[in-house]
Amino acid sequence: MTVKHFPLVTRHLSLVTLSEMSRPRSPLFVLFLTVFIDLVGFGIIIPILPLYAEQFHATPVAIGWLTGIYSGMQIIFTPILGKLSDRFGRRPVLMVSIAGTAIGFALMGMATALPLLFVARILAGITGGNISIPQAYIADVTAPENRSKAMGLIGAAFGLGFTFGPMIGGIMSRISYSAPFYFAAGLAVANAVLVYLILPESLSHEHRARPHEDAPSTEVFRHGHGWMFSIVVATYFFLIAGFAIMTTLFALFTEKRFGYDARANGYLFGFIGIIAVIVQGGLIGRLIKIFGEVALTRTGMILTTLSLALLPLSNNLTILLVVCAGLAAGSGFASPPLSGLASQLIDRTWQGRALGVMQSAGSTGRLVGPLIGGWLLMFDLRKPISEYGRTPFLVGALLCFIGAVLAFCVKKPAGDRSIENVPAL
Repeated sequence: MTVKHFPLVTRHLSLVTLSEMSRPRSPLFVLFLTVFIDLVGFGIIIPILPLYAEQFHATPVAIGWLTGIYSGMQIIFTPILGKLSDRFGRRPVLMVSIAGTAIGFALMGMATALPLLFVARILAGITGGNISIPQAYIADVTAPENRSKAMGLIGAAFGLGFTFGPMIGGIMSRISYSAPFYFAAGLAVANAVLVYLILPESLSHEHRARPHEDAPSTEVFRHGHGWMFSIVVATYFFLIAGFAIMTTLFALFTEKRFGYDARANGYLFGFIGIIAVIVQGGLIGRLIKIFGEVALTRTGMILTTLSLALLPLSNNLTILLVVCAGLAAGSGFASPPLSGLASQLIDRTWQGRALGVMQSAGSTGRLVGPLIGGWLLMFDLRKPISEYGRTPFLVGALLCFIGAVLAFCVKKPAGDRSIENVPAL
């Protein structure tokens, strides 16, 4: 998958828009580029940050906290950014958050000591929790029956960013370890300019939250179909937590089992990203039309569970690629429908807060999963190489299995509560 394929992905995704979205410059195309650029910036630092932190004499524990504190900040601030977008509109909050991300990356590049690097990571985590805003934007401008398909746009951008970001970071690191951070900061600035110049506002003033109606984001669980929304959020948490165990330990697993280096693991992650793009950017809409969101979510959770359970049994490249494809496809089948269902379960004026809460649950999974996985890996260190990684991956499969059980409790709402009088753009 290369940049030249972007028009093919976005042309397919443009079918999810309403009739008024058929203008030459689709806001969904701009959102795709916005999330893609954001994820490229995030992916750039994945292979660099631990090595960069070691220059400041960071211990492994400090590096772990440096990695986790980013998701920790998103747990807190993703719902807050979503809530602000419900009140002030999607466009201004998105621009401010992207600008904050640019400052965070620039501070990382300028860091001369570990404390400043922590400050930069905290700022990047606070402002980087803006993924709920594009999701809320999609909920604003798409009909309920097309919403899960449109949420696949976010997944496709994630997949492409996850594919290209680490590769760009590795290339830029040949200049210096700080160069990738400056490059990511420049991408974020370009992203903010793109949103300012091209992206129209999607949330009309009459649908915005009023100051006198201010309430905690947790109130969303008592709003609309709040009880079913809670099940959807819990399912998403277990999916992300189980998957995060895999992404955290995958490189160590392949190094011990197959002797793969960082470049080989980069190719494997690129393979996973490409499968994710194909599933979420191309197949998800057709599959939802055939099977529906609920059935596809259940299938995705089961496939992810089985793939995680089979991962430690991989003993050659062919089996490993099949398992990786299953992981990418399973999470791709489940994630966009869960986001689409969440948006359909909550009233229109609460979309930003609802999807912010959901992404906060995902950030919690990305924090909890690696911590659990790292601890469980200690039990495999003295076992034969053939059993290395078995304990954390099986626990990851168990987490996804719990999510699969919850998915069988999910029901699609009989009527939509969030799309009354969709505004023309």
